[in-house]
Amino acid sequence: MPVRIKRVYAEPEADDGERILVDRLWPRGVSRQKAAFAEWMKDVAPSTELRKWFDHKPERWAEFQTRYREELKDNPAIDDLKKRAASGTVTLLYGSRNTQFNHAAVLADVLLEVLQKQYNKVFPAGRISPELL
Repeated sequence: MPVRIKRVYAEPEADDGERILVDRLWPRGVSRQKAAFAEWMKDVAPSTELRKWFDHKPERWAEFQTRYREELKDNPAIDDLKKRAASGTVTLLYGSRNTQFNHAAVLADVLLEVLQKQYNKVFPAGRISPELL
């Protein structure tokens, strides 16, 4: 049940599992074919207001995480992601240049927390980012 995060611009790999684009806006310069994703779940992305406020500024990261987690609390799309992750590897794709401070990292952590509560166990692999390997 690993949950991976990866830039949509990175080449697809066999171990990506189900690739899901989680940006609200279409990433520049990427065709659907090249991105090779199963679904575009823009409803799990931060609101436009929150995205613009954050602007990928590291000094806003802690507050962004809090606000984004609040937005995700009542988001029914989390249930769909949870089902997908429970059945195999899921790679959340994002377009941001910033591989450390982006919404996909928060979303992956939230998804893993939900799964850990549901299955009452800790997944040792946790969130996997190719940049961190």
